[in-house]
Amino acid sequence: MRKLNNIELFAGAGGLLDGFEQTGNFNILSAVEWLKPQVRTLVNRLEMKYGDEHAVNKVLNFDMQRTSELLNGWDDPEFGKGVGLKLLVGNQKVDVISGGPPCQAYSLAGRIRDEKGMKNDYRNFLFESYIKIVSHFKPKLIVFENVEGILSAIPTGERITDLIREAFNEEGYEIINDLRKYALLDLTEFGVPQKRKRVIIVGVRKDSEKIDYQEILQNFYLRILPIKKVETERTVRDAIFNLPPIYPLKTAINRQAYDNKSGINGHNSRFHSKRDQEIFHSLAKDIEDGCFQYNSSEALIELYYQKTGRKTNVHKYHVLRWDEPSNTIPAHLKKDGLRHIHPDPEQMRSITVREAARLQTFDDDFEFNESQLANFEMIGNAVPPLFAKKLGELIPILLETIETVEKNEQELAN
Repeated sequence: MRKLNNIELFAGAGGLLDGFEQTGNFNILSAVEWLKPQVRTLVNRLEMKYGDEHAVNKVLNFDMQRTSELLNGWDDPEFGKGVGLKLLVGNQKVDVISGGPPCQAYSLAGRIRDEKGMKNDYRNFLFESYIKIVSHFKPKLIVFENVEGILSAIPTGERITDLIREAFNEEGYEIINDLRKYALLDLTEFGVPQKRKRVIIVGVRKDSEKIDYQEILQNFYLRILPIKKVETERTVRDAIFNLPPIYPLKTAINRQAYDNKSGINGHNSRFHSKRDQEIFHSLAKDIEDGCFQYNSSEALIELYYQKTGRKTNVHKYHVLRWDEPSNTIPAHLKKDGLRHIHPDPEQMRSITVREAARLQTFDDDFEFNESQLANFEMIGNAVPPLFAKKLGELIPILLETIETVEKNEQELAN
């Protein structure tokens, strides 16, 4: 089957795009991302891994909200000059548009932290920019990814998912009728070694009023996607056990508290104080010895108070378990690693960028060369490439199914 021409929106560092690229089923026409560290990381990946000499031109560093300029070109003091998607794509047919708007406005954690529940956050409506690009290029398929919280987000009195469904419908696209039942996927079931639930919305352009596209989509979610599920969950041990250990120094040197000499891209520990190192050791040793003294929120909250003198209503610590999937890798890792403590008590640290990348299923040759803060953020926001690859292997099957049904319907009509 021919390669499918794809445009990636809200590309980030390219987790979804990288998975698609690994399949060999896609020809990436363009990717759009407004954060410069993510853009540099994605361009480097496309050039170094896939030998794409045009990557620097394909990856557009621009604001998705400015859709008219994004389509037609821009000259901007922040983003420089760009030719725009229309000229870049030219006469090429666009088969798939993929991507997911930033999830902070939809995430449950984000709504808890924000005093107004993220109701006034502009990111609630970035899906509108996505749909405007879909409206212009009219691909046969769309792939829209987001967090579970999008299913319950109601910033204006209407569910965001209802607004998304209505907007796609107005543009002639069908998405599955029950998103929670069909589109909410546990990526652990697909071999991702972390507990990560995501809403994967696949939409189809309706080219015939006589075809039941709902039936086609239900078949995709119920029969085609499950082909890629694994029999055994992958664990933290599977993902990171063979990385070299990083131990604390006896005496910290400025802001370096660990022996960061592995030479592996991103495998360097952030700074942790002696106090935090002692806490990490106690928590990991408690699990290793099977005592489970701190196996409750109350115990962890009390520990935090004893060690810091400060009170909190939410426990701050979580140690990864060797023989279970990790907890979700979030963008919040850029702020601290207290909820992602390494399971080896002797290492006394939170996980590194490379360990986070492995838990997100990025290959080791995927380089993260930006600041530690930016690296953690882009990894946490990414679609796990392993899942993206599996999805990318199935998209052509879905498209072939649709084309066959539409062709048969057309022949009957004639």
